Amino acid sequence: MEYRQYIDFLHKIEKLKCHTRHSWNSEGKRESVAEHSWRLSVMALLCADEYPELDMVKVLKMCLIHDFGEAVTGDIPSFYKTADHEETEARAVRELVGSLPADMAAEFIALYDEMDALETPEAKLFKALDNMEAVVSHNEASLDTWIPLEFSENMVYGERAASFSDWTRGLRAELRRESEEKVARAVENGYIIPKEE
Repeated sequence: MEYRQYIDFLHKIEKLKCHTRHSWNSEGKRESVAEHSWRLSVMALLCADEYPELDMVKVLKMCLIHDFGEAVTGDIPSFYKTADHEETEARAVRELVGSLPADMAAEFIALYDEMDALETPEAKLFKALDNMEAVVSHNEASLDTWIPLEFSENMVYGERAASFSDWTRGLRAELRRESEEKVARAVENGYIIPKEE
């Protein structure tokens, strides 16, 4: 890859460090898209031994590139995302990676298509971890950052994706216990769960 092409692409995806997500961190700051992708990648790395039959390099690539389109579109929480948003993000991805060398662009597009189809075990593991990273983030954040919907959503978000394997089902169950305990402790201390509008 030519130096200028390399640097120009880095400048484009720098926006992933600027665009914030709906999630907050434990210190009360909004999480960036890049921070989400980084921890998602760490999650895949840490569970690699659970999946010796999978191509974990492919899973790590999926984790690193899955939100490239949000460098253009910004983040839209999954519970607000529409088919139009998905289409806009897909176009942004194709345009963005289209500026890379042809073989790399083709690889990334193939990975996006694989993630979207959710048919391979690598794509299924990626999706399960992607959903659960959001739950981990919410469990770390103050309940004051949760919108009313999240008091129910955080208990079930990603369960379907986590049904991929025994290990991901177990992880999802443990995250639900953590969510339930977080809310129960807060209620014991006088926290009032906000009502959905």
